[in-house]
Parts: sequence; C-alpha cells; structure tokens
Amino acid sequence: MTAPSVARPRGRPRFSGLAWRRARWGYVFIAPWIVGFLAFTAFPMIATLAFTFTNVNLNQAEPLQFVGLRNYETLVSDQRTWDSLAVTLKFALLALPVAVCLPFVVALLLHSRHLRGSGAFRVLFFLPYVVPFVAGVFVWQGMLSADTGWVNGLLKFIGISHPPDWLQDPAWIYPGLVIMGLWGIGGGMIIYLAGLKGIPSDLYEAAKIDGAGAFATLRHITIPMMSPVIFFTIVLGVVDVLQYFLVPLVLKNGTGEPGGSTNFFNLYLYQNFFTFQNMSYGATLAWLLFAISLGLTLLLFRSARHWVYYAGEAR
Repeated sequence: MTAPSVARPRGRPRFSGLAWRRARWGYVFIAPWIVGFLAFTAFPMIATLAFTFTNVNLNQAEPLQFVGLRNYETLVSDQRTWDSLAVTLKFALLALPVAVCLPFVVALLLHSRHLRGSGAFRVLFFLPYVVPFVAGVFVWQGMLSADTGWVNGLLKFIGISHPPDWLQDPAWIYPGLVIMGLWGIGGGMIIYLAGLKGIPSDLYEAAKIDGAGAFATLRHITIPMMSPVIFFTIVLGVVDVLQYFLVPLVLKNGTGEPGGSTNFFNLYLYQNFFTFQNMSYGATLAWLLFAISLGLTLLLFRSARHWVYYAGEAR
C-alpha cells in the first residue's frame, strides 16, 4: 500500500532566511542604478511625453495649458522637420556602410597572422578614439581646409589641380563628414577583433584541409560566425547616425551651412529645446526620433532571423 501524496501549496515559493538576506543585499547593491534610471531616464521620458500635450515655451509668458495634439499637428506641417529628417537619412546612407564595414576590414587585417607588429597598429588605430571628440573635430577642420589643409595639399601633389572644398561645398560636405568620422573607428575595430578571437580555430583548419581559399573562408566561416557582432554594430550605428549632432554643431555653429546640408534632425531638436526654448515642440520632436529609432531597430531584429547565425541555435 503506497503512502498518499501530499499536495504542495501553490503560490509564492518559500525562501530560506539566507536566500532573503541575499536578495535584500542584491537590491541594496543595485539600488544606485535603479535610482539613477528612475531619476535620469524614466522620469525625463515621462515628463517629455507629458510636455508634448502642453504649451511649455519659456520664451512666451503663457499659462500652462493642455493643448491635446496641437504639437503633433504642427509637427506634421513643419517642413523644416521633414527636411532635417531627409538630411539625416541621406547622410546615413553614406556614413553607415562605412562605419560598419571599414572597422571590420581593419580588424581582419590586424587579426591576420601574417601581419607583423599588429599590436602596435591596434594601439595606433585605437588612440584617436580616446582623444576628446571636439578637439578632433577642430583638427580635422584644419586638415580638410580647401586652401591650407594637408588633405588637399596631398591631392594637389598627386596631380589633382582642383581638389574638393570638403566643408563648404554641399556636394562634398557628406564625404568630408564621413572622413572625419574615420577618426573614431578604433572602438568598432576593438569590438570586431574580440569577435574574431571567439571564432573556433578548428573551423579554419577544417576549411584549409578541404582546400578552401581565403575568400571562401571569409564567406562561409568568418562572416557567418561574425554576424551577431555585425548585427550589434549595425544597430548601434543606426541609433548613432540618427543622433548625429555634435560635428555640425561645432563646425557650422548649428547654422546648417552650406546650403542647409548640415541641418540634421537632432540639431533641429536641440535648437527647439535650447535656442527657441520651446520645450513642448522639442519634446514632440524627441518622441518622433524615438519612434523612428525604435521602428528601425525592430525591423533590424526582425530581419536578424534570416542572416544572423548563433552557434548552437536550432534552425
């Protein structure tokens, strides 16, 4: 005769005194992060969302009122908003592929066993990344000067008599900004190098035994195994390029010159907040930027199932 089974009471699991003490100390240790997140991220986001339905404008002495969707109606009819979005997206089409692919190529070269002194090259490529960014912008402004910059001096030396006016010609301003962005590829290079270090050497040895060449190895081993890192870099790159702001602010003082080609969306958002002090409309622009960033990120995550490979993942 078997003993009757005792049903366990349902509900919250019972923890021992030691488990509760550990949990309590865990909350104590993460409390600074929780407070910082609530004070500097969650509360400002809620506040800006509330601003979008009010008329907060520090340049106008109007009583605080609930205006409903008036700021969003203004957003739809504001041509400068859509022009700045077009400028940002046009620049992103040029800058994002360079920001994703070039650090990967540099990391592949530095990861090669046939390159001597790769450690020194890694340091040299990473050093500009730790230089203050504003100082780097001023340095590049001098180097890309049409008359005195050494870039145009080098082009004239090799026979190009009329080199581009990188920072004053609307046709060349975006390539000039991309060249300035090459100053900071060291961060992406380090991420790619870490990913390359994680690829099992057995795969390369098996490919070598099978007679695979360098291109086949790159296509069938390196790129698939690096796809999670590439995906991570693309997501960060999309978010960064949508927030592109500091370089045109330093170079052109936020004027949008030449010809409005540097009137980026984030710069227009900044002007509404701190120049026009129209907090409600600036908050509306900020939420539009958030919606665009979130939508593009979700599309990237949805596409990842078709091209991102994770080792051990069931397909």
